[in-house]
Amino acid sequence: MRRLPSFSTVIREAMMQRNMQTLFRLLEPLFRRVVQEELQAGLMQSPRYMERSRSPQTPPSPRPALKLAFRTPPHLPIFTGSKIEDDAGNPLEIILVDVETGAHVALPQAVRVELVPLFGDFPPDGREDWGPEEFQKGVVKEREGKRPLLTGEVALTMRDGRVTVSELQFTDNSSWVRCRKFRIGVRAVPVSVGGFDGARIQEAMTEPFVVRDHRGELYRKHYPPVLGDDVWRLEKIGKEGAFHRKLRQHKVVTVQEFVRMLVVKPDELRRILGEGMTDRMWEVTTNHAKTCVPDEKVYVYATPHGTIYVNSVFNLVKVEIGGMEWPLQQLNRGQAVLVQQLMLEAYELRHSLQEAEAFMIHGHPANNVPLLQNAAHVTVPAPAETQLWYQNTPEIEFPVDDVVPLPQPNNNNFGYQWPGQVFHMPG
Repeated sequence: MRRLPSFSTVIREAMMQRNMQTLFRLLEPLFRRVVQEELQAGLMQSPRYMERSRSPQTPPSPRPALKLAFRTPPHLPIFTGSKIEDDAGNPLEIILVDVETGAHVALPQAVRVELVPLFGDFPPDGREDWGPEEFQKGVVKEREGKRPLLTGEVALTMRDGRVTVSELQFTDNSSWVRCRKFRIGVRAVPVSVGGFDGARIQEAMTEPFVVRDHRGELYRKHYPPVLGDDVWRLEKIGKEGAFHRKLRQHKVVTVQEFVRMLVVKPDELRRILGEGMTDRMWEVTTNHAKTCVPDEKVYVYATPHGTIYVNSVFNLVKVEIGGMEWPLQQLNRGQAVLVQQLMLEAYELRHSLQEAEAFMIHGHPANNVPLLQNAAHVTVPAPAETQLWYQNTPEIEFPVDDVVPLPQPNNNNFGYQWPGQVFHMPG
């Protein structure tokens, strides 16, 4: 007799069959996807399929023949609410140029242009060409609740390939964008919104720059500084800082006073600033101060022993001893000491010096003659009656022939040394 399977065996086989069916049901989608991908890959390799699926390519858009350009870059730094101008203080100017030659192009028709703020890192890969859609993605939108980021004359009409931006300013700083910088971009308004109906004109943009909050403008340095500027307008001298307080205690409150002391008493000025100002900082500050342009005034200090004429920053422009005008390079050692003494006295009385009338030196106004002059070397005899006077010392006479020899340059010019002191006499 055939033995019947046990109940447990029947249950076990039933469970195994159920599990297999479940497994097949789960694997079926996977098998279908694999088969479909393999079939599609095989069809794509078929020549007939490739010929059927090939579609005509869209020809690339032609490169624009014209582009906009900023004739001069904006003056930096730029502050919020401040008028944007170029380095010469003139309004920004936008011109139309030929892409290939860079030459100015004057179109017979007017072109409407629009100025927009751009991210400082646009375009991201540093390319020099882009499409209008890509340019639009680089435009910065103002923050929520803020005014338009760029205001003023942002919509202009260009005629003869040229337009001037008389009023332009940023209303927000650039610290909140990812690159911390902005650009100013300009584009031709498309014909779809009533703009230029000719061929596409490529957009222009400035170099990236930081836009600072207008509160920082109160502490901005001036380049170059002017005579009446506060002394903290000079590099390395912070407003209400240690150097500013030291200078103010010694009555050096303006750039003019700083430059005057730098010319006449540089060692004393260095001591006032103290050890906190390093040699490198001193060099930066004094170089910045020397860019200050003196005005047209010339002042005179006269004594029985001699007369000197100085400009507004105490550069020596004329010397008279014994009723005669002496070229600076012809002063002997004693006369140079006398002139230095007169300079020190004039400096102490600088607030009461009288302004001299216009006079001429070698056919040029004296206030235009620099301290380092160029002229032929001429020996002028010293008058025997000229006496030299020193403060708190008896009168001393120097020999007449005590003239400091100077080397003769090849071009018949001479140089007069002025390394920070009034005179530097060899020996």
